[in-house]
Amino acid sequence: MTIRPATEADVPGIFRMINELAEYEKQPQDVTSTEEDVREHLFADNPKVFAHVAVVDGDIAGMALWFLNYSTWQGRHGIWLEDLYVRESARGNGIGTALLKELAKIAVENDYRRVEWSVLKWNTPSIGFYTSIGANDMGDWSTMRLDGEALQVLGS
Repeated sequence: MTIRPATEADVPGIFRMINELAEYEKQPQDVTSTEEDVREHLFADNPKVFAHVAVVDGDIAGMALWFLNYSTWQGRHGIWLEDLYVRESARGNGIGTALLKELAKIAVENDYRRVEWSVLKWNTPSIGFYTSIGANDMGDWSTMRLDGEALQVLGS
């Protein structure tokens, strides 16, 4: 297994995994992005979104898509992990751990103070995995989202 930054040639595989993740999370209808969107945002002149992939036997077996966030309380950036996905056939082989280790390494090397992400409350296998590596449930904190018509109304 090799963990490396994604290349433009990885975009089709990354896009397939985005759709596989949406299927797993029971929300395939919510994917409106395209391969071109992924390519444009990951490989722009000054990208704001990044990806690392896990390659096993020449094939992409997992990915981590992330971007920087900021903590006013800590006065430092952190990493927001938007998507962590390991193909079903490759699960249980340490790929998720290896991808998270890579993000933790990036955070430590850059003096970022945290790596954060959301997980669906029903996704007990993932929650178990995350707690096994030392991640903490934020307890009283809930993720809020403004999108769709509500975003249009507020932003108009």
